[in-house]
Amino acid sequence: MSMANLRLFSGRTNRPLAEKISEYLGIELGNVRIEPFPDGELMIKLEEDVRGKDVFIVQSTCSPVNRSVMELLIFIDCARRASAERITAVIPYFGYARQDRKDEGRTPITAKLVANLIATAGADRVLTMDLHAAQIQGFFDIPVDNLLAEPVLSHHFMNENIENLVLVSPDVGNVKRSRIYSGRMNGELAIIDKRRVSGHEVEVGHIIGDVKGRTVLMIDDMISTAGTICEAAKLCKANGAERILVGTTHAVLCGPAIQRLRDAPIDEVIVTDTIPVSDEKLQDLVKGKVLSVSRLMGEAIHRIHNDESVSSLFHMDIDR
Repeated sequence: MSMANLRLFSGRTNRPLAEKISEYLGIELGNVRIEPFPDGELMIKLEEDVRGKDVFIVQSTCSPVNRSVMELLIFIDCARRASAERITAVIPYFGYARQDRKDEGRTPITAKLVANLIATAGADRVLTMDLHAAQIQGFFDIPVDNLLAEPVLSHHFMNENIENLVLVSPDVGNVKRSRIYSGRMNGELAIIDKRRVSGHEVEVGHIIGDVKGRTVLMIDDMISTAGTICEAAKLCKANGAERILVGTTHAVLCGPAIQRLRDAPIDEVIVTDTIPVSDEKLQDLVKGKVLSVSRLMGEAIHRIHNDESVSSLFHMDIDR
């Protein structure tokens, strides 16, 4: 399939990442007009022909989440009614992923609702990264490629030549992800027992494993209010950790997150650009740095477009 048949568009939530992806692919971003009506309703118009084309729409459903989701749905519907041959929703950060089950009565499973909306709008497949829960792929009735940011984050930390490393999972649910990193980086594994008190507050118990005199690396899929990661860092420090490094895919960074990260005993915070992070927020972080996942996502788009395997990207050597 010729690259001439590929069209890449960007919504408004993460155009910088879309531009980097387009640069990797060697194509221009498609022209689109996105503007609100006076009453707040959104109007999207594609300014170029997509009939019979393979269309990819880049849109992280991050803050403002509801507007971002609605914009993506209208974008997909617009491409479908313009007779695109195939539509792939490229969602670097999939919002509402934490609402993936009924953990108490009379609550929604919003991740499933959003999956239904995306498919109903007309998407033929979804490309995303580090879903909060891998089983969300099963909520979709269309193909889903869930990439891992692990090659990007691991490459950064491996280049730091960290000695005496221990990978600490900030909670039990994150053990599988931490084990992947420990396998790549040849580090030992420790686990923190955590209990969530509310959506804003967590309570940490004890560490399963030894961190005394070690360099701790904690990896999580997202930092939202930073309660989990900061409480875990304090516990590691109290148990004798020498340095504490943090890596995360999705820098949600809402509410008290920045202040908590600044006050916590964390030496370095590394995030990716699945969600745009302002320079002001970065300057507030201790040795904060943003890594781009554009090459990983660009390569996935190239392979999807050419009907090639995407699974090898889970272990991609970022130096290649």
